Amino acid sequence: MKHHLTTFACAAMLCGAAGAGEYVALPGAELRSVMPADGKEAPAIVAPFSMRATAVTNAEFRAFVLAHPQWQRGQAPAVLAAPTYLAAWRGAADHGTLAPDAPVTNVSWHAANAFCASEGARLPRWYEWEYAAAADATRADARDDPQWLEHILNWYAHPASTPPSRVRASAPNYYGLYDMHGLVWEWVEDYSALFVSADSRSQDPRKVLDYCGGAALSLGDRRNYAVLMRIALLAAMEGAQDGGYLGFRCARGDASHTPTPRQSP
Repeated sequence: MKHHLTTFACAAMLCGAAGAGEYVALPGAELRSVMPADGKEAPAIVAPFSMRATAVTNAEFRAFVLAHPQWQRGQAPAVLAAPTYLAAWRGAADHGTLAPDAPVTNVSWHAANAFCASEGARLPRWYEWEYAAAADATRADARDDPQWLEHILNWYAHPASTPPSRVRASAPNYYGLYDMHGLVWEWVEDYSALFVSADSRSQDPRKVLDYCGGAALSLGDRRNYAVLMRIALLAAMEGAQDGGYLGFRCARGDASHTPTPRQSP
């Protein structure tokens, strides 16, 4: 039996609140991050936390905007949501033909953050997301497995021509989290504070990593097409912007700091 099930099963069952999604407890650990904690090679320390088992769905976000009409399409201030906010929805609180159990997309950082706060949570921080996304179905860290990396890269090989499919269509990973790869990109709480260099040998931060995507891979490997695509496509995001394949999930844990989104100059 997987060790995390015996140690953290009870905690996972206690994570959910009334009306909230299913949260899964993660034990935390020392993490070999794509962005070392000291900018050179030091591992990051991830404290125990819990994370939503799936990305937030259209149905869940509809319930949120019905309860909080200030986040309905057309109601959110322009500084908090771009004109493309919930662009594929049929109305202010109607996701139309989009599957209710598919991830909600075209959601700004501000709206995602507000949703998480509404159920006593927050967006996951980068190291938390990276730590959770490093797992495959049987291992806590599968990032050194070339076959697993190839599976992730396949997502990038197919153009995004249709809305994301439903959550939980594939098996969960080692921790019980679904769709960490291959469904949507996901916001992180501290996106505006994360810097990466286009050249792994340099300590000069040239790019900003705004949200995590369908991979958690080594930036030191310049052959990694997925990482190069992520940097090229996502480095210019702002807190009010969104995307047709950009969703989010929430996390719970220490909330000792207040995130500050990067604003347009």
